[in-house]
Amino acid sequence: MPTGYRPIVLIADDLDENRAFYSDLLEDDGYQVLTAEDGFQALELIRTYPIDLALVDVMMPKLSGLAVCSQIKADPATCLIPVVLITGCGAQDRVDGIERGADDFLTKPINRRELLARVRSLMRIKRLTDDLERAETVLFSLARSIEAKDVYTKEHCDHLSEYAVALGTRLGLPDEQVVALRRGGIVHDIGKVAVPEHILLKPGPLTAEERRIMEQHPLVGEEICSPLKSFGAVLPIIRYHHEKLDGSGYPDGLVGDEIPLTARIMATVDVYDALTTDRPYRSAMPRDSAFIEMWREVDLGWWDGSLVEEFERLINS
Repeated sequence: MPTGYRPIVLIADDLDENRAFYSDLLEDDGYQVLTAEDGFQALELIRTYPIDLALVDVMMPKLSGLAVCSQIKADPATCLIPVVLITGCGAQDRVDGIERGADDFLTKPINRRELLARVRSLMRIKRLTDDLERAETVLFSLARSIEAKDVYTKEHCDHLSEYAVALGTRLGLPDEQVVALRRGGIVHDIGKVAVPEHILLKPGPLTAEERRIMEQHPLVGEEICSPLKSFGAVLPIIRYHHEKLDGSGYPDGLVGDEIPLTARIMATVDVYDALTTDRPYRSAMPRDSAFIEMWREVDLGWWDGSLVEEFERLINS
């Protein structure tokens, strides 16, 4: 967090005296405080302000603290905000809170030192999370700046991210892999930062040397993103999305199931988006023509036919 920044804590409790007690304690410790007297107010504040941590009483009118926690954790825009549930009921509230994604608990009557210790601990974790988010944002900005160099690839990253997430969800992939597909769609070609523009934007066929340089970009992209531990599941997508099932792809010439499923998904949606958008050497294909071409390439042994089939159903649905 920036120097001099005062983290914002949301206090959601229906009792005036409780809100006043928590507010005084946290403001004296250097935090900014926002208060809500019911669950709906709490969610409105969460969506309006850059909340750093939420203290939420389980028993509130209109919308319970458990329901508030569920909605915070279900929204990608707020799911990383630490939520501390305040309860007077003990074990069952804790179990219910854990199932809804709560980060910590406080049991009434509240101990001042314990409250401050838990808030400070979660704030340290939140700072690390924010640093990771900023690093991810920088990578996404870099990827989009590369994309913006070529008018023919405008919004390509966003298209791939949306297609890949939709296909991964349709296939029932775990959340971690769906998140990796979302990120991978944006950064899959980030290694092209190392490809000279005269090669990157060349309208005609590449020479053998130019192709060798171009085919290094998955390795460069993997190296750029590898310091981020949160991108562990994204790295195989970056490295392997240009592989083909028959081993004729790059950079490693993997064959069949040696290519990770997420990379095969990205390859599938990448080909479709390339075929259905304008390129310097041809106009965009209609949807049906694009799938005809993709099935021809499945027959050549390039793409995973089961994924092309599911993706075609998805696009036509």
